[in-house]
Amino acid sequence: MPRQCQRGTRRGHDADVSVEIVFETHSFSEDNERGIATGWLPGRLSERGKAAAHALGERRREDDVAAVFASDLQRAVETAAIAFEGTGVPILLDWRLRECDYGALNGTDASELHGRRLDHLDVAYPGGESWRGAVERVHRFLRDVPSRWDRSRVVVIGHVATRLAFETFINDLPLEDLLAEDFVWREGWEYRLDATI
Repeated sequence: MPRQCQRGTRRGHDADVSVEIVFETHSFSEDNERGIATGWLPGRLSERGKAAAHALGERRREDDVAAVFASDLQRAVETAAIAFEGTGVPILLDWRLRECDYGALNGTDASELHGRRLDHLDVAYPGGESWRGAVERVHRFLRDVPSRWDRSRVVVIGHVATRLAFETFINDLPLEDLLAEDFVWREGWEYRLDATI
């Protein structure tokens, strides 16, 4: 299957790229298959997810990747470990890449929770965070990346909140519009990140 890519630069800055980011979501988890919104719970890959992680590795192992950044939640860590096992590519875990924290609603029905996402654009979930808070957290990660990985190509393995942050801060898309859309999985997105984000 041909790779589908999305590239953008932030708010008209010079197209001279600092870092190329390949974003991949964590592979299918047991919770995904049961319709559970895992949030900040660890989650485990399903058998289908493990096979998808192997396929991710096949897609990206020869992709000139300097480093892999992954959320520190178990489902993302497992995805990175399976995909890049034996490659020598460093896998760096970062809590800022986590999914939105649904607080008391972590582990609840996904369709019900996601049907009310816009209610939590700026209002935190009980005991958790808002979607805007989650993407701001990922933004702090994006600001740090060019300082060490200038002129590199990196893979980031994360969650819906991770991708929303990339679309908001790299492609300058409004978060409220992104939250109104259903998330559609695919084999990776590509972004170009400059140092002024």
